[in-house]
Amino acid sequence: MALAAQHTAARIATAVESADLTAIESQPTRIEHDCIGSAAVPANAYWGIHTLRAISNFPVSGITVSDHPEIIHAYGNVKRACARANRELGGIDAYQAELVDRACADVIAGKLDDQFPIDVLQGGAGTSTNMDVNEVIANRALELGHYPRGEYEIIHPNDTVNKSQSTNDSYPAAARLALIDASRGLIDSTRKLAASFSSLSQRTMTAVTIGRTQLQDAVPMTFGQEFGAFATQLGSDAAMLERQHEPLSVVNLGGTAIGTGICADVRFRELVAKHLAKLTGLPIRPAADPVGATSDVSDFVTLSGVIKRTALHLGKIANDLRLLASGPRAGLAEIKLPARQAGSSIMPGKVNPVIPECMNQTVFMVMGMDTTVSYAAEAGQLQLNAFEPVMLHALLDGMHMLGRAMDTLRERCVNGIKVNKEVGLEEAKRSSSLATSLIDYVGYEKAVQIAKDALAKGITVRAAADRDGSIRPEILDSILDPRDLTRVY
Repeated sequence: MALAAQHTAARIATAVESADLTAIESQPTRIEHDCIGSAAVPANAYWGIHTLRAISNFPVSGITVSDHPEIIHAYGNVKRACARANRELGGIDAYQAELVDRACADVIAGKLDDQFPIDVLQGGAGTSTNMDVNEVIANRALELGHYPRGEYEIIHPNDTVNKSQSTNDSYPAAARLALIDASRGLIDSTRKLAASFSSLSQRTMTAVTIGRTQLQDAVPMTFGQEFGAFATQLGSDAAMLERQHEPLSVVNLGGTAIGTGICADVRFRELVAKHLAKLTGLPIRPAADPVGATSDVSDFVTLSGVIKRTALHLGKIANDLRLLASGPRAGLAEIKLPARQAGSSIMPGKVNPVIPECMNQTVFMVMGMDTTVSYAAEAGQLQLNAFEPVMLHALLDGMHMLGRAMDTLRERCVNGIKVNKEVGLEEAKRSSSLATSLIDYVGYEKAVQIAKDALAKGITVRAAADRDGSIRPEILDSILDPRDLTRVY
């Protein structure tokens, strides 16, 4: 170990003498090499020269891989499974495997999250991220073995950590695990919001209001039925999101560069899938066609569509809440949302539906997410799609944003909604659409005439039907009670 450290020190000293001094900062550094040349890397960094190049090449969004810890932790599991499979197949020795395994455990635990400074908008189909992961794991493994960072003769980022892999199979595998992980939070938020609407539905199931289609009066319903529909839609969304875990559990590990498995033992595919399944508890299995799987991002597109479907439901719900709460004097005013802040800098006492409005804006962002994923998926060429990094960023960002928006809607709006029972019942009683219940007694044409008469004279359908005299008053009392008309048959 002492000889190895001396060798490293001598090599660094020689490299520093020949390196471009402008690349060496005042802080302590080590010199690393790649196919382009040599460069000084901060001595305390776990990442190396490939990450350094990427930091310089992609100063674009200001959002780094470290901002998406799911991908880091997922990659830790992928590299750990690969190390275990390689150990069994003799690709790396037991000592290397042990050190890499321990380093991967630190990555999975989030202990090295700050070592991934590359921009999420990176060229290379995720190569920069994979290189970063390889370097971080290699240098942490070296540290665990009491070797200096950069002593790659012992643990090499490519030959050891990346053994039997390529970015083109390890990045998609890690991306799939990261998406499953992130979706769990979104599913939880969706189910909690659905439960809140279900609770609100139960509390208001007997409060009558008027249904509306095309923003025109329809037939009576209850507030509980209206809110219950929201709960049903969101419950369906949560179930559909969860169903995406199964296809996302199919990985192309062992396919390496384009799916043909070059530089990987033919047994590696099945073995690494078994190790990854054991590590994650997911039904991981190898892709049936590794070549097809390497360029296929359709599972990302499907997931994006399900996220967008959830968002569209939420947008419609937010729109409905804003309409029902409109007023307080010149709108529907059928429900009251919790007051959260002053709504105007000039109009005294004005309170706006800011929480549903925030949800609407989040929905717009998620729709943009879906557009990004669709364009990126279509832009793939030949045996690889180079744009998985932007797809992964968009999906993770969209899921987190939508989940937080749902939590906000639930906590700051839905849980505090009050219904105006008097207004709802009065609107139902005054609606000309009550004439619908007369059709079985007088026919459609006569019912239309009674409805028109009620509107023209500004009276209720009950009064108009009484004037018409076609139906006995005691029958009218039973068939025109809005409360009876809310029954689901």
